[in-house]
Amino acid sequence: MDEYLKETSFLDFNNPKFDVFLSNLDLDGGTQKEIALMLYSFVRDYFIYDPYHLNLTEEGLKASTVLTKNRAWCVEKSSVLAACARKYGIPSRLGYGIVTNHIGVEKLTSRLRRKEIVFHGYVEMYIENSWVKCTPAFDERICQMIGVAPLDWDAETDSLFQEFAAGQKFMEYLHFYGDFADVPMELMRGEMKKYYPHLFEKIHDERNFSFKY
Repeated sequence: MDEYLKETSFLDFNNPKFDVFLSNLDLDGGTQKEIALMLYSFVRDYFIYDPYHLNLTEEGLKASTVLTKNRAWCVEKSSVLAACARKYGIPSRLGYGIVTNHIGVEKLTSRLRRKEIVFHGYVEMYIENSWVKCTPAFDERICQMIGVAPLDWDAETDSLFQEFAAGQKFMEYLHFYGDFADVPMELMRGEMKKYYPHLFEKIHDERNFSFKY
């Protein structure tokens, strides 16, 4: 279990930016479950979900780098949540999948040239003797804009299936990559290149879309 508690180059929770980021949360004295729930809601809603600016560089994937922004995509938000959990002694690991029926990405799929979203990120925390999955990607604001309910989590059961059409359809997972103690940067880059080779053929640095690797 130590593997899922330690600081890493990507989950760098001892960076002073985390103290500032979490300063308005009253986490002292809470149980692991209570802390996990507060962290989940806070990270989910603090960052506006933005899958249109993807940074796969080592610096870009550091959790402390994400804290300098107010917009983030699922991989970034998952790293922040996993790092915060470890900071408070809650074992955490990272999970990734290939999904379809992803909310709010109509323009993105035209950029990606296919419907699959590769390396959709989520987090697993070890709470009360079991691993539980949660997805902090889609904040309340983006869900309200699209007309769906935000994905809640009770820290007891897995929460992965974000509604993408109100009361009708949900995100579908086509493939799970497994769980990881740290960000699997090379695997992520390799899968991105496999599914979206055109993104690696030129520089993408526009106001509405950027891709760095």
